[in-house]
Amino acid sequence: MTLLKKCLAAGMALVVLAVAAGGWSAWYWATSPVKLAAPQLDVTIAPHSTLRSVTAQLVRGGVPVEPDLFVAMTRVVGLQSQVKAGNYEFKAGVTPWQVLQKLARGDVNEFAATIIEGWTFRHMRAEIDANTALTHQTARMSDADLLKAIGAAETPPLGNAEGLFFPDTYLFDKGTSDLDVYRRAYRLMQQRLAEAWAGRAPGLPYRTPYEALTMASIIEKETGKPADRPLVAAVFANRLRAGMPLQTDPTVIYGMGASYTGRIHRRDLQADTPYNTYTRMGLPPTPISLPSVASLQAAVNPAPSAALYFVSRGDGTSIFSDTLGDHNKAVDKYIRGQ
Repeated sequence: MTLLKKCLAAGMALVVLAVAAGGWSAWYWATSPVKLAAPQLDVTIAPHSTLRSVTAQLVRGGVPVEPDLFVAMTRVVGLQSQVKAGNYEFKAGVTPWQVLQKLARGDVNEFAATIIEGWTFRHMRAEIDANTALTHQTARMSDADLLKAIGAAETPPLGNAEGLFFPDTYLFDKGTSDLDVYRRAYRLMQQRLAEAWAGRAPGLPYRTPYEALTMASIIEKETGKPADRPLVAAVFANRLRAGMPLQTDPTVIYGMGASYTGRIHRRDLQADTPYNTYTRMGLPPTPISLPSVASLQAAVNPAPSAALYFVSRGDGTSIFSDTLGDHNKAVDKYIRGQ
């Protein structure tokens, strides 16, 4: 072998060794834990970030990946277009390769706001105000201002947004505006109410979807027993048709507001407010709670019953009566214990 050929062969061997060594070094880096600034970190990657910007955001957030190596690794494995925006959680021991995989999967932190059926809108607002993962834009807004901010079409009586938001669990990224949660809950209630109203029974004693929503909110507060909801709806629908007052305690309690301390007295039933269905005929001016789908469906499809009265058995269920005489007997048995 000539001297030139020997030099060329040696040079090629050195190149192969360098590439192999470089590949091993890169893989060692990619699979070695990153020294996080804290044992657990949340880092937010902004939408539409370039790959270079992503690495900068990681470093600023306390995940010190080596920018050039991270960019090169991402491009070599073809994931440069897969990196997704969002809030990510990283824990001690995470490697650059795991960081990349997490970003490519879009394995973002999902935070939640859970709104319970039967809550009032005031309770919903307090729950959302207390959620530290949200950005709060509504804290100083009135209910009417909040409705305007989310694009709601309603101008409800008394400026009261009660009942217009669907109780559910809403997932969101950290830093999401609370207006987004309200907007989603409002639109979902509009959808559920429209679906219920479209399938309503004929001859209902309320004329609009909003009145059906108000009825559903009363049903929600009167019983948690699914089988009893259509019967409760029947009682109230029958009372409206007969020109009788609804005489339902939950509306009185709602009208009492903060003065309600857990018990309702005779004087409360006699104190006139817009929500006192003992002193005023018909439905109250607004809903009194955030009703469930089951209560919406019961409101628009009451049971085929002539009942005008019901009383709790004390176990969560109720007994229904067509006549006042039968109702009084049920009261004696289940309330007075006679």
